[in-house]
Amino acid sequence: MTFQQPEVDTSPPVSDEIRKTTCYMCACRCGINVHMKEGKVAYIEGNRDHPVNKGVLCAKGSAGIMQHNAPSRLRAPLKRVGPRRSGEFEEISWDEALDIAQGWLEPLRKDHPEKLAFFTGRDQSQSFTSFWAQNFGTCNYAAHGGFCSVNMATAGIYTMGGAFWEFGQPDWDHTKLFLLFGVAEDHDSNPIKMGIGKIKARGARVIGVNPIRTGYNAVADDWVGITPGSDGLFILSLVHVLMKAGKIDLDYLSRYTNAPVLVNQDKDSADFGLFLRDDHGAPLVINRKTGQLAPFDMHGVRPDLNGSFQMGDVTHVSVFRLMAERYLSDDYAPEAVAERCGIPAPRIRAIAAEIARVAFDEAFELDREWTDFRGETHKTMVGRPVSMHAMRGVSAHANGFQTCRALHVLQILLGTVEVPGGFRFKPPYPKPATAHPPPHCRVTPGKPLDGPHLGFVQGPEHLALLNDGSPARIDKAFTWENPMSSHGLMHMVVSNAHAGDPYKIDTLFLYMANMAWNSSMNTQGVMEMLTDTDENGEYVIPHLIYSDAYSSEMVAYADLILPDTTYLERHDCISLLDRPICEADGAADAIRWPVVEPDRDVRGFQSVLVDLANRMKLPGFTNEDGSAKYQDYADYIVNHQRKPGIGPLAGFRGDGTETGRGAPNPDQLDRYIENGGFFLKHIPEDASYYKPWNMAYQDWAVELGLFDAPQPYLFQLYVEPLRKFQLAAEGHGERQPPDHLRVRIQDTMTPLPIWYDTDQQGNAGFTVNALTQRPMAMYHSWGSQNAWLRQLHGHNPLYVPTKLMRDAGLEDGDWARVTSPHGEITVPVMEMAALNENTVWTWNAIGKRKGAWALTEDAPEATKGFLMNHLIHELLPPKGDGLRWANSDPVTGQAAWFDLKVKLEKAAPPKDLTQSQPETPPQASPVGLGPGTLTWKVGK
Repeated sequence: MTFQQPEVDTSPPVSDEIRKTTCYMCACRCGINVHMKEGKVAYIEGNRDHPVNKGVLCAKGSAGIMQHNAPSRLRAPLKRVGPRRSGEFEEISWDEALDIAQGWLEPLRKDHPEKLAFFTGRDQSQSFTSFWAQNFGTCNYAAHGGFCSVNMATAGIYTMGGAFWEFGQPDWDHTKLFLLFGVAEDHDSNPIKMGIGKIKARGARVIGVNPIRTGYNAVADDWVGITPGSDGLFILSLVHVLMKAGKIDLDYLSRYTNAPVLVNQDKDSADFGLFLRDDHGAPLVINRKTGQLAPFDMHGVRPDLNGSFQMGDVTHVSVFRLMAERYLSDDYAPEAVAERCGIPAPRIRAIAAEIARVAFDEAFELDREWTDFRGETHKTMVGRPVSMHAMRGVSAHANGFQTCRALHVLQILLGTVEVPGGFRFKPPYPKPATAHPPPHCRVTPGKPLDGPHLGFVQGPEHLALLNDGSPARIDKAFTWENPMSSHGLMHMVVSNAHAGDPYKIDTLFLYMANMAWNSSMNTQGVMEMLTDTDENGEYVIPHLIYSDAYSSEMVAYADLILPDTTYLERHDCISLLDRPICEADGAADAIRWPVVEPDRDVRGFQSVLVDLANRMKLPGFTNEDGSAKYQDYADYIVNHQRKPGIGPLAGFRGDGTETGRGAPNPDQLDRYIENGGFFLKHIPEDASYYKPWNMAYQDWAVELGLFDAPQPYLFQLYVEPLRKFQLAAEGHGERQPPDHLRVRIQDTMTPLPIWYDTDQQGNAGFTVNALTQRPMAMYHSWGSQNAWLRQLHGHNPLYVPTKLMRDAGLEDGDWARVTSPHGEITVPVMEMAALNENTVWTWNAIGKRKGAWALTEDAPEATKGFLMNHLIHELLPPKGDGLRWANSDPVTGQAAWFDLKVKLEKAAPPKDLTQSQPETPPQASPVGLGPGTLTWKVGK
């Protein structure tokens, strides 16, 4: 008898069409293949041809199906008909919605443009939204970077012309030691996971410096459970040990940094601490060949690191000598810092020794000839295979700017930036801080703002101050309170607008910014500010327009809702003008496009802004004859030019064959779609390293349109603009700070990195550090209403180290009362041994408000889930001087989320054993509740 093997189709088709676009489930912007069946999304996988993820896709990316089909999606424009917070709305047409918005906005533009505060959350179109705000004429625009990681970006750009994340990446092909500082799993997740896998496969080591051992730190070969806020002290102790041992790259420092630049040492001079410059403004060094002064970029100059020069009665010494004087001090010895860092001194020395061993004993050379900006040709490229990465964990402190600076200085001292095996920039970086515009704030009724809102100040002359010295911006960005706030201070907008400090606004226009919940410090206080009324019964913030794709907690507080699409239903532009997807070896940008059409009455937010611009005839959106330049956002992407030949997208310009520079191409979006949704141009091999000084790269960048002319520069170990602010605080110059800020500016704005304690006034009795971090399965706050992702993190316990569990008599599942100087929560706890012994933490943004996100009232996110935000305030405790002191970094204004100190005690379980405290009353939602089961059939 013969047995007939049944025929089984082991690979049935999962789709009848594949549409390639860009993911939006986190900021990696991976390429995805969206499989379609009968016009519906059936399956999402990674695009193997994409430069970012090369086919890898995480749980978030795959769960994009559920994001697209979420029951919490808004369905139509909404007008509030009940009080704010009531959630009572009526659906209206888009014509009515836009009429209302225009009716509020147009009078402001004609009379008081600054009374519009336009702030956007985790969107990826900031080049466009800032252009819209600039043409409206308001000075009050920024995105979410001020409460995210502005310290990281700003410190990096001022120090070396770029930073981590979108700005650069490790040299995964050659690095042998990778150090992470304060990195959670949500940022850059797929590239880092791929990179760690790649380097560990060939035996490279990973060191994770983080109070919490999860994610990347859990797979690190060595975990350093540092005390929160002490990273800068630990880093500068490493600098001390390395300098004392002579394990720094002296040749690199002399050639490519301002270590040899001469600094005025006359304490009585108005130029004390400033660079000695020639008549053209070029910083001067001592040329070792001649012993004479020379500009740093002179052909053939060999700068002297130990330079000193007497000009009249004034002595000038090199930056390097100032660094040696500071960092060789015993104040930075491991034995002096160990207790504060929570790291034993021998371990600090061992880490420094390992870094030195790999950087110098395992140095190597690539056989690639290149020519530097001084005209010298080098036969090889020297590799130092130590690379680093850092994110919000080190930057979200009141000393975060200087900590990030210290980390960049550590990299530079080792000679590991832009060399084989080290940290590498991604186009359009590197570029010096001076290549960026300063911020602009001059408001003229009926006219555009006088320039871009955000930028990089080079001294007090660039502060955003009115003629009377008061802040020009509602968030007080670029003022003496936080001079280098290059991303604005989104976390201060509601508080300042409510207080009328520095002035009242009329309309708050927010996009995808959940300020009534997890995106705000002082969550309860912000909700009250948004609903507070004046003596006439009118809302203190008169109008609130909000755009989002989902029924978040913020929706209930708005007067007008402009519903956005999901990311699979709209055009987006991931641009070289903004936050591109470049790799270190290539310039790349990408698009999203409507792979499906909306089944609701919603519109892409960017196209809505174009419509509003056309209605108000904003200058940058209007032709000379009064007609509209752009019909929608797709039209803008293709036809907008920032300057002749330079537009949002670099690929397929002109006739489709031009790159970077070229006339608009009407078929450009189609070409991107045909190419998988992205464009990539590789950097020539001889231009791949030493980018700030490599003339082959500089010329390539000019050809691509990144620069108009080559702009080589030195890394700024010593940041002169910081010294200019100190000089003002010391009484020099025309622009002077308020007296109450003089000491703070002198103490914190040092041109060489320092560390200072962030412990805040009012913390007596609160001794435990409290942190949050986002899980790998969530990036946007919307992740915890995603039907797939919420199964991974349905609720969030407070993780408590073993020592504190024992001290408080706690066991897993017990409840604890956690208090801070500002608030109190009662939450379930869970023991975690791999945690700094004086730190508690939880996942961020898991907790939801009942009624939001279409979740049922008994959803675990709304019962056991909780926010640490209730314990944090946007202001520091009062100092008795009548002033409002922001809970922010004094240099950049970044929100100091991670300076929170609490005390912990066992609490009786709540009456409802599943309800965390405080329990916020449910809010009504315009989309109601989701179904009990979320199922649908795709295809036959």
